Amino acid sequence: MQRETVQEFRKKRNEALSYIKEHTSFQPDYLVILGTGLGQLADKVKVQDTISYADIPHFPVSTVESHAGQLIFGNLSGKEVVAMQGRFHYYEGYSMQQIAFPVRVIHRLGAATLIVSNACGGMNPNYESGDIMLINDHINMLGDNPLIGPNDDELGPRFPDMSEPYTESLQAIAEDVALENNIKMHKGVYLALSGPTMETRAEYRFLRLIGADVVGMSTVPEVITAVHMDMDVLGISAITDECLPDALEPVDIEKVLEAAGVAEPKMTAVITGVLEQL
Repeated sequence: MQRETVQEFRKKRNEALSYIKEHTSFQPDYLVILGTGLGQLADKVKVQDTISYADIPHFPVSTVESHAGQLIFGNLSGKEVVAMQGRFHYYEGYSMQQIAFPVRVIHRLGAATLIVSNACGGMNPNYESGDIMLINDHINMLGDNPLIGPNDDELGPRFPDMSEPYTESLQAIAEDVALENNIKMHKGVYLALSGPTMETRAEYRFLRLIGADVVGMSTVPEVITAVHMDMDVLGISAITDECLPDALEPVDIEKVLEAAGVAEPKMTAVITGVLEQL
């Protein structure tokens, strides 16, 4: 597949930036990405401006039900944030570079920290639907990487270090917030696959064997992109179904969204609490 040149990327990024700056003077310090069924955190934002993805040049458009598809600029817990209400997935047919594009653009606007959420399947037998998990590491099994292709040295190095993709100091704050609010929050490894199929029993056994606690279809491209640009990263997963091979049941999307609704207030409390302490 033909990868775009550095010049092509910069042209697209600058056109997207120009449009956003024409429609808001807001300069965010934090980018918050809201996953499936987790868009209600946006209700906590004291909104200054809203921009639809569809209106921003070169922005992908969310095709997944429950993803609103807009940027929300405003104040959350006393901090200047932009929330992506809806994200993009590899299974939608977007390239890794397209998935990374919004993170690149928002970073250029001023955001130095990424807070990312997702809905996922729990493979750790200690996890239950409706629980949340602090991501302390990930495994990329998407079969692709947003950094493949020409490297823009102004953005980051050719070979970025991934020894600490999720910022340890932010994890510590999140754990303190969860403890103070009596929220049970696991801590573990997120594994990303392309989807859109769910996994087989044999695949769940394999993924658990190689060290994953949860499995999903997002997050890793955005985190890799953020790390490339030296952004701090905090990641939290909402466990929306239990993926235990010996007790596996067909996935019910309604139940998945219901479990996301149970997890969402916990995740919201942790994220808003972390922002308050930063």
